[in-house]
Amino acid sequence: QVDLVESGGGLVQAGGSLSLSCAASGSIFSIDEMDWYRQAPGKQRELVAGIKTGSTPYYSDSALGRFTISRDNAKNTVSLQMNSLNAEDTAVYYCYAKVKATMWPSGYRYLEVWGQGTLVTVPS
Repeated sequence: QVDLVESGGGLVQAGGSLSLSCAASGSIFSIDEMDWYRQAPGKQRELVAGIKTGSTPYYSDSALGRFTISRDNAKNTVSLQMNSLNAEDTAVYYCYAKVKATMWPSGYRYLEVWGQGTLVTVPS
């Protein structure tokens, strides 16, 4: 009913920058929250950054000062601008959204949706 698709991952040298994008599609009435998570090999998935509608963005300690999250509500997208990347940033990055989805013939429900992930590799 609602899909998230990430893009923008790839290989970047230490100190470089990369921008990730996530696009939501489907029966969307509104999006309450969009977050970026990441999961490195052998490690637990962790929150990197996020933004709730009507609130200020939030960041993990490692992302603060280097990463910037932004939303384009009209396009149902969220982006993550990542600067000063280092090897510890290597992970699969996942987009998460809490979506108010429309129901037929009327009404709505909230869905928690995950994207498929996009790999970011920063060689040491």
